[in-house]
Amino acid sequence: MSTFNVPTREEVNANNQAIFDNLNKALGFVPNLYATYAHSETALENYLNLSNAKTSLSAKEKEVVNLAVSQVNDCIYCLSAHTAIGKMNGFNDEQILELRAGRASFDTKLNALAGLAKNITENRGKANQDVVDNFLTAGYSKGNLIDTIVLVGDKTISNYLHSTTQVPVDFPVAQPLEATEV
Repeated sequence: MSTFNVPTREEVNANNQAIFDNLNKALGFVPNLYATYAHSETALENYLNLSNAKTSLSAKEKEVVNLAVSQVNDCIYCLSAHTAIGKMNGFNDEQILELRAGRASFDTKLNALAGLAKNITENRGKANQDVVDNFLTAGYSKGNLIDTIVLVGDKTISNYLHSTTQVPVDFPVAQPLEATEV
């Protein structure tokens, strides 16, 4: 298997160097997965544009989707990163584990969102109609549905990138989700 290094600022093009500088300013470091995008001259900027695009979903709702999708795709990097981000958005450890399993017993609306994100990911975009209906009945709009699908795609890209490159996780590693919890 090929080994993917995590490129340093000096190993990437000028555009990616500027992005690294901005990430350092905003986050205090360049996450390894973001740095890995910089093997391409354009992928990091394109991904960040997609990931930071306007959406009808709140930051908290985005983390619900990110956690459910990353669990289905078994991406330890993204599970670790989004566990940390989920905590910054007010979720506790128990809630994060539940969201990873595609549920949110603590919030009916987030439960519908987590279930939809999990179902879309498991079924490769062919969501079950009852899951979609539950999402809409919970108070989400058709626009929210589209934004959720876009976010599933966004997170799947990073999940696949890590699954292929296996760059080191540079966040506190997320605990495993027990099979009985899924």
